Parts: sequence; structure tokens; C-alpha cells
Amino acid sequence: MITFPEFPFHTPDMTLLQTQFKDALERFKAADTFKTQVSLLEEIYALRQDFDTNRDLGRVRHTADTLDEAYKTANQFFDENGPIYEGLTSDFFRALLASPFREQLEAKFGPQLFAIASLTIKTFDPSITEDLQQENQLTSDYMQLLASAKIPFEGEERNLSQLGAFTTSVDRAIRKGAQEARWDFMASQQDKLDQIYDDLVKTRTKIAHKLGYENFVQLGYDRMLRTDYGPEQIAQFRKLIREYVVPLTTKLHQQQAERLGLPGLKYYDEPLQFADGNAKPKGDPDWIIDQGQEMYDRLSPETAEFYRFMKDRELMDLVSRKGKAGGGYCTYISKYEAPFIFANFNGTGGDIFVLTHEAGHAFQCYRSKGQLISEYQWPTLEACEIHSMSMEYFTWPYMDLFFGEQAEKYRFGHLLSSLLFLAYGAAVDEFQHRIYELPDLSPQARNALWREIEQTYLPHRDYDGLRHLEEGGFWQVQRHIYAAPFYYIDYVLAQVCAFQFWMKHRENPEETFKDYVRLCDKGGSMGFLDLVSFAGLHSPFESSSVESVVRYISAYLSTESEKWRPSKD
Repeated sequence: MITFPEFPFHTPDMTLLQTQFKDALERFKAADTFKTQVSLLEEIYALRQDFDTNRDLGRVRHTADTLDEAYKTANQFFDENGPIYEGLTSDFFRALLASPFREQLEAKFGPQLFAIASLTIKTFDPSITEDLQQENQLTSDYMQLLASAKIPFEGEERNLSQLGAFTTSVDRAIRKGAQEARWDFMASQQDKLDQIYDDLVKTRTKIAHKLGYENFVQLGYDRMLRTDYGPEQIAQFRKLIREYVVPLTTKLHQQQAERLGLPGLKYYDEPLQFADGNAKPKGDPDWIIDQGQEMYDRLSPETAEFYRFMKDRELMDLVSRKGKAGGGYCTYISKYEAPFIFANFNGTGGDIFVLTHEAGHAFQCYRSKGQLISEYQWPTLEACEIHSMSMEYFTWPYMDLFFGEQAEKYRFGHLLSSLLFLAYGAAVDEFQHRIYELPDLSPQARNALWREIEQTYLPHRDYDGLRHLEEGGFWQVQRHIYAAPFYYIDYVLAQVCAFQFWMKHRENPEETFKDYVRLCDKGGSMGFLDLVSFAGLHSPFESSSVESVVRYISAYLSTESEKWRPSKD
């Protein structure tokens, strides 16, 4: 059994790859039988697998230690050569769409591959190669800048992830101090952050114009492979969030202030949900990993097998440390059919949240591993997030393994945070639409725009006079805005679907989890709305979907909140 640290890595020989790829592609085009063309398709995907495997290994090892010069160099290699690889993929997709055996290929591999191919070739042209390299470099610069944070706090030097542990302190002075330290760092880097984002917006806009788009918005959607909805449907969805969610968030924050014994919430109070402290796991990361095995053993035979695979092959890097990039993600090392989970545990309940969330992604990959068509290993991202967010709820019955007597508190806080997130997620999405529709805004105007949108979706937020945030600087800490444009509303769409799974699971857990497994098995072989329907869920674009989940959760939270209402003398 080979473990993750033993997975060999190399930077591909791009000259050799291009020669082999183009040779296989010419033979693919010239194939005179369907069987021959399928065989050559397999040869092309084998070449792609080698590149994908090394790119993803390089990314994991670079984010695990951004100070490692060898993997920093490897990351730069993939920033520079990724666009060349995209060009090869686009050439293949053009040939696929033009195949004389297309009808047979579509019958064998499904129509989703051809929908993906059509969008992919729209988003690439050799003329944008240098621009894509520049975009990749700027994104890496942003990630490197945040990973470089060395913030003195409570007697030690902390990175941004480590600082997060103090933002839920029951001592108001400590949580306020932690937030101020965080934002002092962000403010000290504002000029660099402004420049990186300004360059990103202009680069992406230039790419869009070269490809014939009016602006980056539709190009952004096409890059996300959104085959069954567009900006108009998303605008209507954000309207539903403003109508049904935003008024409720104000009420829920008032209730939170009452639980904390405060006249009102300041921004640094929001992460703390209970006066005696949020639920925290009872052990260290190794203990959490072991408890995770017990949890997944209890959940189902499928999850038991999956989690043991992850543990035995060391496919999880969970502890925050110096030089490690922030955040969490799941990726898939295709040659080894191995999902990989990356996170930054900091001793809070968020550790269990991120474990179950990323395990949802990893479980889906594990279930749909071995796909010849790499595009089917993952669905589009809003569908991916259904897997991850739903797993958070399917594991609810086992939270006592991590939190003991505080399990009920964790469940309440988790559901509350998930509901409150909807408004913030919609705000991030509207901000990005407006930015790319107005790409020449100055940094100051961008900040003012964020503050305007923030006050629409988060009208309760009180920054207690902190200048950097009052002037609209909060958005710069949101990595997706820099690194993955338009990948944020995906969480909101998926959350509405995950809430439906939670509601159904409360009534019929066994059948609901079977539906979930079947959804994971489908991988990316269908578009988002088809996957939603296949899973027996209602489209989040339907107003009744948003209204019904908000009403149900509101009633649940109202009942549960009575348990933590402070007593009156």
C-alpha cells in the first residue's frame, strides 16, 4: 500500500507532452472506426491524467508548505504551463465535437461531456496564453501574501488560521483583540492587495474581450461550466435571499445578542454564539481523526470503507502551522484514485465542520473514482458543494463523539451559521458581478461598492468604528474573490439543497442517505439541475424551495434557542 507522502512527483516535460498529445490527437481525428477512436480517447486521457496528477500533487505540497522553494518553483511551473495544457485540452474537445462518431460517443459517455467541451472551447484561444499565465501568477501572489502573515498575539507569532481560534473567546477583549490584529494585518497589506486585484480584474477583462465577450461575467460562468443557468437566474436567486433570508438574519442576530447578554452585536461578537463558549472538540487532531473513523463506521458501510482508505493512506493534512496556506479544500490525485483533504485545525468547533465538509467532497470522489472521463470525476462546483454540505448534516447524530455533552450546542450553532451564511454568500456574488461589469473602478470605489452591498445583505453588521472595515475592506480576506471568480454563490445554491437533505433525513434517514450515495456515484456525468432532480431535491431557483427551507429552519431554531435563553431574575 502506497501512502500520500510516497506518491512520486515530477514536473512534466511539456515538449514531450505536446508531441505525444498532438500525435494522439491527429490519430484520433483520422480514426476510421468508432472502436479505434475510443481507444485513442483513452490514450489522450492517460496523458491528461499524468499532467493532472502532478499538478494536483504539486499544489497540495506547495500549500502544505509555502516556504518550500522546490514546490514554490513547481507551483510557478504549473502557473506558466497550465494555459498550454488548457490549449491541448481545447484542441481535443474541438476534435471530439467534430467526430464523425459523435452520436456513438455521446451514447457511450453521455451528453454532459459534450456540453462541457462546447463551453471549454469558448473559453480558450492561444492568444490568451500569456494573459492566463499572468492571472495564475497573480492568484498565487495573493495566496502567498496571506500565507506569509506573522501576527504577534497573546505572546506568540500567529498566522491567520491560528488567530481564528481566539475569535470565539468568551473574553470579549480577547476576541476583539484577535479581530483587530487580523484586520491590522490586512490593512497593512491593502496597497498590495488592491494592486493584485486591480491587475486580476483588468487581466480577466482583457481575456474576455479577446474571446469576444462583452465583459468577464459570462466568461466567468462559462469557465465554471454552468450549462443550465446564467446570470439572470442567479440575480433572481439573490433576490430570494434578500426577501426570505435577510430579514431573518437581523432577528437571529438580536437573539444571539440576548444569549450573550449584550445590548447588540459588534462584528467581533458574531463568531461567539453562546455566553459560556461555543462547542469545542474534546481532543487533539489525532484524536479527532480516530473519532472520525468511529463516526463513519456508524454512518454506513460505504463511509466506513472510504474513511479507512483516507486514514491508511495518510490522505489528510489537517493541522495549521507556520508557512501553511490558509483555508481548506479537497482535491483528487487521479493516478492513485485518491481524494486528499487539506485543512487548518485550530481547536474550535470549526475543525469538525471542515472535516465533515471536506469528507463530503472526498467521499463523492471516492465513490466515482476510476472514471475514464476526468471531467466526470467531479461535477460542477455548485453540485460538488451539495455533497460536502449535506455530509455536515448526515453526521449530526454522531457529534457526541467529538463534543460530548456539548453536541447539541454544536448542532444548533452549525445550523444557525449555515443559515446566516446565505446572505453573506449572496453579497459576495453580487459584488463580483458588479466589479466585472465595472472593471475600471478604483480600489476606493470597489471598497465603497462592497460596503453598499454589505449593508444591503448584512444590515445588522456593526464594525465598532474600525476604519478599515467601515471603509469596505472586509472582502479582501475572501480568497474566492481573488482566486476563483464566481465560485461562491455555489455554496449558497448547494446550501439550499443540503438543507433539503437535512429535512428529509430527519424524517427518513436510511432512504435519504441512499439517495445521497446515489448522487455521489453520478459524479459529474450530469449537469447541476439534473443532479438536483436525480437526488429527489427541488431546484434552489424555485422561490418555494428557498421559502420552505427558511421557514422550516426558522421554526427549528426558534424552538431550540429556548434552551439557551438566559434566565431572568
